[in-house]
Amino acid sequence: MSPPGERQSPYLVPGGRSVTPLNSPLEVGMRALVLLAESHPRPLDLAQLVALDYLVLHSGEFDGPRSLHPDLPAREGELGRKRELLEQGLLVLIRAGLADIVSSNEGGLMYAATETGPTFIEVLEAPYVASLRERAEWALHHYASPAHARSVTHQIINRAATGSASEGAGHG
Repeated sequence: MSPPGERQSPYLVPGGRSVTPLNSPLEVGMRALVLLAESHPRPLDLAQLVALDYLVLHSGEFDGPRSLHPDLPAREGELGRKRELLEQGLLVLIRAGLADIVSSNEGGLMYAATETGPTFIEVLEAPYVASLRERAEWALHHYASPAHARSVTHQIINRAATGSASEGAGHG
């Protein structure tokens, strides 16, 4: 175990590749499972999950609960990487039997928690998971529709383009 304040070293995975648990497919997948469990049985598409995951982490920027993650410069850049990590995280959830792919009426793919997914989240007792659930419920209540997801994504991209994201929003 690393001494307090020292950065944790990455873990080696098969093939000699190293990964860190922070912002890994597993972490992002767990956040997606919280969102899918809160929306259960209603499925969500990948664009919705990307926007909702950003909202859960940076809820203070959208007049929601205090943000879980710090308001770092260029945080809007998370969107580009988040989609890939979410896809990988969703595969982890599907392999574990916690989520499934479902087809939508529009012909696209959507993701839904299995019956096991919400139960799995219920048994997790960490305070961080409780905070995630609270913010996921808030985000789904205010921004769950595909139109809201597009609107949020455009807001985030416009903030990045204009540099108008307020520093320190939601951290007080």
